[in-house]
Amino acid sequence: MTDTDATRVGLVPDGTLREELLSGAVRRAVLPGGLRVLTEKVPGVRSVAIGIWVGAGSRDESPLTAGCSHYLEHLLFKGTPTRDALTISSSIEAVGGELNAFTTKEYTCYYARVLDDDFANAVDVVSDMVCHSLITADDVEAERGVILEEIAMHDDDPSDVVHDVFSSAVLGDTELGRPVLGTVDSIEGLGRDTIAGYYRSRYTPSEMVVAIAGNIDHERTLSLVARAFADRLGGTDSPAAVRGGSYTYPDGRGVVVSRRPTEQANVVLGTVGMARRDERRFALGIMSSALGGGMSSRLFQEIREKRGLAYSVYSFASHFADAGLFGVYAGCAPKRVDDVLEICREQLELIAASGISGDELAQAKGQSRGSLVLGMEDSGSRMSRIGKSELMHGELLSVDEVLARVEAVTLDDIQTVAAEILAQPLALGVIGPFDDHDFASAVAR
Repeated sequence: MTDTDATRVGLVPDGTLREELLSGAVRRAVLPGGLRVLTEKVPGVRSVAIGIWVGAGSRDESPLTAGCSHYLEHLLFKGTPTRDALTISSSIEAVGGELNAFTTKEYTCYYARVLDDDFANAVDVVSDMVCHSLITADDVEAERGVILEEIAMHDDDPSDVVHDVFSSAVLGDTELGRPVLGTVDSIEGLGRDTIAGYYRSRYTPSEMVVAIAGNIDHERTLSLVARAFADRLGGTDSPAAVRGGSYTYPDGRGVVVSRRPTEQANVVLGTVGMARRDERRFALGIMSSALGGGMSSRLFQEIREKRGLAYSVYSFASHFADAGLFGVYAGCAPKRVDDVLEICREQLELIAASGISGDELAQAKGQSRGSLVLGMEDSGSRMSRIGKSELMHGELLSVDEVLARVEAVTLDDIQTVAAEILAQPLALGVIGPFDDHDFASAVAR
């Protein structure tokens, strides 16, 4: 780590920034106030992606403020002292770029992707949105209806909602168990002062990461970011610590059924997983690929190909800072739900007892390698990788390092992880036309 004269990148005179070269072409700088800036020059492209990652998500809310992070995501597009909502959107779209944002349980990201010639404007626009949002009372009221419509739209897609149902079955009414969007009641109860207070307390430089990838020059990029954040920088605050700790899972897991007159049953069967920084996550990922990661996976072959019981079936692992989920999803005709759940449970028990085969290991590793490398083909995915790694992991593994960790996974590693994860009490989330269906056998041990 070296100190660099900050005046050459447009910071205040006599200020300093801390700067280092990470893996490959990725460079990292920490500006006064704790703002982290990561850049990656990508040869051969004419695009640039910028993302501002904020360490604020739905797990930072109370039951009364549930949905505040996502509400705020909407409001930051509504206007600043120098730009109204139309100016914000048109300034990016008029040059063929894209501008958007998303909120998760642990962070929010605002991003744009433009041609390299329009990069300076994109930095200015996205930074202005994030740093100088007005959050007026009128905008809060106007956007309330939009968010309520979004909740209604989400509720109309049972294949999405069943994951919220499953989360509540495992995590209960906790900060991680509640939906990111909030509820109708919580959104209707949020006022301008509450949202603005949350914005002021959470959107600080030390909680932000600016990630930029594409056809860029590192020093020019730092100068642009420093200028855009000029009134927010200062002091010697260090970046916020990476989330961590030990999550206390609520006692008891079971079955949560959302009864709806749908044509299809949507189910997620699973249990507690592992935290984001757990080194065993690579083994869990390989296990998940073998179980339900593609058309050649066990679940796809057993449920769809051999028996034709479902169209969509897959497994997944969700990682948080201090907790995790592991589960299998299937969508099927209601009359087939018991057969599908029996096969899912049978495959979970088989892997818990015997692991996977050498052929499955080789295939899952190949799938993981290909997914990682092919996912690095554009500036947007590279921006996401470096931004999320810095904010959520506190480290950036090179592609070669990740590939090496995937390759190092052994059959014994998978057997150990499977025996631990899949031996835990199961939980089940269900959406479908089930008034009095007994699902207890699906989770009984």
